[in-house]
Amino acid sequence: MPLARAPQTRSLSAVRIWIYSLAALVVLMVSVGGATRLTGSGLSITEWKPVTGAIPPLTEQAWLAEFEKYRQISQYELVNKGMTLAEFKFIYGWEWGHRQLGRLIGIVFFLPLIWFWLRGTIKHRLALTLLGIGALGGLQGAIGWLMVASGLEPGMTAVAPIKLALHLTVASIILACLVWVAAGLRDRSETAHLEVKAGAVPRILVSLILFQIALGGLVAGSKAGLTYNTWPLMDGALVPPASALFVVKPWIENFVDNVVLVQFNHRLVAYAIVAFAVWHALTIRRRGAVSKTAKRATAMAGLTLAQMVLGIVTLLLVVPLWAGLAHQVFAMVVLAMAVVHARVSAA
Repeated sequence: MPLARAPQTRSLSAVRIWIYSLAALVVLMVSVGGATRLTGSGLSITEWKPVTGAIPPLTEQAWLAEFEKYRQISQYELVNKGMTLAEFKFIYGWEWGHRQLGRLIGIVFFLPLIWFWLRGTIKHRLALTLLGIGALGGLQGAIGWLMVASGLEPGMTAVAPIKLALHLTVASIILACLVWVAAGLRDRSETAHLEVKAGAVPRILVSLILFQIALGGLVAGSKAGLTYNTWPLMDGALVPPASALFVVKPWIENFVDNVVLVQFNHRLVAYAIVAFAVWHALTIRRRGAVSKTAKRATAMAGLTLAQMVLGIVTLLLVVPLWAGLAHQVFAMVVLAMAVVHARVSAA
């Protein structure tokens, strides 16, 4: 390596480590968000206070005031009536932790960004890209509150499924963007001869995984995973009858509100992703079995298959907390690895 390039390379390595650290925090955020959903904690904080909300209730009187606000919403009246203050503190802790982690990510993003920018390490296109990701992060906070607000409406006991799916999907897009940028900062000129052309297939795989995550958000939001807990059949049929798949009127709403179609779509896309990943791996191995591209493609096939198996186990066990969290977090791992594969293959 030329001596003139060494300081710049070290600086970009620091930037890459910072961005990967942000990606890890996003995965942690998704994990805590999943736990918040699975424990029914998401509506425990009924106000959006981006700054002052960082301080939790510190006195018994403050806790009672927060509890009283929660007791005014439908989730308490219809689901948790009779809940004790100690039980409320438990669900409040999950939601507060989720929001606090969002604040931490904002700090970890903007302070190093300013530092690297002032030092001239980040500039031009990279700076604009990172600012765009930061703006998307701010939008994600607003989407999160709109999601919570949908569950605070009279008669609602949970957030709207489509808004939960949007919240999860935007988080996944932020993760994908961070990993794409970080993977692109590594100098791979010395290993370029170990790669083979993969075309647009890796990027198509990323798109399919993002689509599947969105469908998973609909499954989670509508609690479709708590029904039809058999595999490979659904209520004794490989393909449910049209009368079950399109029972809601107008028919378009079945894709969001009908748990049969929501779960069936999630299953179908899982099969499609595994088949596509396996086909991609076999194709690349024929072009260069010992290439790095082939190794990554083979790993992606294995990861997608493992995620599908984990999803089946989660379904058969009727979504216990550990399995639901594992399935959601592993989806982020699969997405991140797919983005790395796509980014390196496009280099």
